[in-house]
Amino acid sequence: MLHELLLCLLGYTGDLIIDVGQHPEPVQPAVFEDDDTPLTIACPFKIAPDISFIDPSERSAIERLVPLGFYYRELSRFATESRDLSWISPRWKSQDPLLKGGAKRPSVYRRAIANGVVEVLSVYRSAVLQVEQKLLSDPLPILATVTRGLHKFDLLLLPLYELIMEVEREDIRGGQLLSLLHKRCHCGLPELQTCIQRLLWHGHQVMYNQLASWMVYGILQDQYGEFFIRRQEDRDVENESSHAEVSEKSRTKYPDGASLTDWHSGFHIFLDMLPEYIHMHVAESILFAGKAIRVLRNPGPAFKSQDVIPHQPSATDSYQVKGFMEFLTSLKEPSMDTELLPQSEANKIDEMLQELKDSSEFHKRSFESAIDSIRIIAAKHLWQLVVVRADLTGHLKALKDYFLLAKGDFFQCFLEESRQLMRLPPRQATAEADLVVPFQMAAIKTVGDEDKYFSRVSVRMPSFGIAITRSQNDVPKAKAGADGIFTSELSPDGWDGIALEYVVDWPLQLFFTQDVLSKYRRVFQYLIRLKRTQMELERTWATVMHQGHSDFAKQRKNRSKHSISQHHRRRSRPMWHIREHMAFLVRNLQFYIQVDVIESQWNVLQARLQESHDFTELVGFHQEYMLALISQSFLDIGSVSRILDGILKLCLQFCWKMEDCENTANISELEHIAEEFHKKSNSLYTILHSNRLVGSQRAPSLRRFLLRLNFNSFLEGTVKGGLNVVRSRPPLPHLRR
Repeated sequence: MLHELLLCLLGYTGDLIIDVGQHPEPVQPAVFEDDDTPLTIACPFKIAPDISFIDPSERSAIERLVPLGFYYRELSRFATESRDLSWISPRWKSQDPLLKGGAKRPSVYRRAIANGVVEVLSVYRSAVLQVEQKLLSDPLPILATVTRGLHKFDLLLLPLYELIMEVEREDIRGGQLLSLLHKRCHCGLPELQTCIQRLLWHGHQVMYNQLASWMVYGILQDQYGEFFIRRQEDRDVENESSHAEVSEKSRTKYPDGASLTDWHSGFHIFLDMLPEYIHMHVAESILFAGKAIRVLRNPGPAFKSQDVIPHQPSATDSYQVKGFMEFLTSLKEPSMDTELLPQSEANKIDEMLQELKDSSEFHKRSFESAIDSIRIIAAKHLWQLVVVRADLTGHLKALKDYFLLAKGDFFQCFLEESRQLMRLPPRQATAEADLVVPFQMAAIKTVGDEDKYFSRVSVRMPSFGIAITRSQNDVPKAKAGADGIFTSELSPDGWDGIALEYVVDWPLQLFFTQDVLSKYRRVFQYLIRLKRTQMELERTWATVMHQGHSDFAKQRKNRSKHSISQHHRRRSRPMWHIREHMAFLVRNLQFYIQVDVIESQWNVLQARLQESHDFTELVGFHQEYMLALISQSFLDIGSVSRILDGILKLCLQFCWKMEDCENTANISELEHIAEEFHKKSNSLYTILHSNRLVGSQRAPSLRRFLLRLNFNSFLEGTVKGGLNVVRSRPPLPHLRR
């Protein structure tokens, strides 16, 4: 009887212990479920009903032991099925009817857990063997020897059996399986905790192998979709051709290789497979490190072919530049290797992961510290690539010069060259080509061949502005031009769509994304409109002054028109007050943006660039820089942005009208423009002076800007005086100070 019991404990039934599931008259096993335990099937191993020679006490002891044999058999079945290598095939995703019928999907994590289960079962088999040896050596074998030798496995095999049942029933794989094991480790039984920790260790071996492949070589080794880093196109697993199609499109769009596509949108964190005990910021560090290693190990072809130092000095100028070349060479010395990631650094990353892999327990703090160290290594070498070898600082300066109008002489010349062109609405077919000529002329007169970055800049007209409209009765009349395009005498807004494009080569495209360049274009369009408005206001004053001197010379020759000229000047004097107010507001706004915002933020950015050697920090600093430019320029406040847009349009309308102010109709329109400008400038000052903006930290220099606008309290008095006052059309008495 005892020998048959020992066979039952190893999963083999006989005459004494039977499997009710294989009995000729099977007894349906009971199925129970409660709120705290998963669905469990009662043990089908039972003592044969025709056995009558066993005492009730022995029967009770045997009934407590035989479930161990059932649990052993099921655990062995799970281990055998999970460790079967026949399912390992690259074609497992094919239309297999077994998979469609509910067969288990392949899982390397489940196979690793099965290896741990085999270790536990081997310990159990050894315990059964020891019990058998004791029974053979004992002259009077008793059942208590079996019970005493296997009592500790009552606490192990049942939880393991329930664990594998849940894994099979829910088809738990990958990171979800690690989360389940990590959760089950928190129990009050030291033996069970040690056992499950061993299973978790086996699962972590697979994870560390995937981490090593990803963070050392930049290769995503995840054939069955169990890693928490995934390719973007893997979301549609059924589409087998998607990967090839996306890769082909990426090569077409980005000639410098697929690394750029992989960096921006190639990989993502798959939250369903992210273990619960790994924080999101750690997963993001893993994602970044892997992408950085891919970039460093697979540089673009254009970058491979270029020299580290593009210009070699001649014999005549070698003496002057010798010190600079030595300094430049010392900076570039670490990256002179043929590989952007030295093998020693890759070995260091591999050693850190190997140390984690060899540890018997998972220590969260050590894991996070190692991942952070690997991220720092990857970020440092990516910084070396982008900042030192790709000259990030020079390109940032070029973007500031052209997109932020730091080269004021160039844009002054460009707007002067294109002024006559911009007096007419842009032609849809040739607007961009029309701008190329004044753009190149301005470059010849100001930039010349001195700026090597100018060749990357080009002017574009991606869209046309919206025509100026005030009311149905005050819309400028449109007339057909010679080319058949309907134009408006007061519609210069079509040129508000002027934009710049900047050619960015690999690897700077990792830093200057399309979103970043779009923000630069947005700020440029705002600044060029402001610059153009300021120039038109100044030119209007110069033109009228020149006309005034001409009229004065004519008066000396023709005394009869003296009274007419005096009357005209008296009528125009209020308009010059308004022009001065417009110019005053535009000049102060321009000074505030260029000096208080752009220059101050540029100095902050430069200081941070010199202190940091981490690519991720550089990206964060630059994002803060761009957000500061947009927020402190009020481009992200809809009400302020609309008011400023209206003020600039009114200023341009005023300049166009002032050039022809002989008739009464134009004087009337100028008074209307002046009234609208008065309202909008008061609204602008009221909003900017509110506690919500002045008291916040979004615009540290806003108080100085408001102080310059209201240096003699005139604007504040105008706002208070015009509050709740409705006038039909005043003769503009408020313009006289």
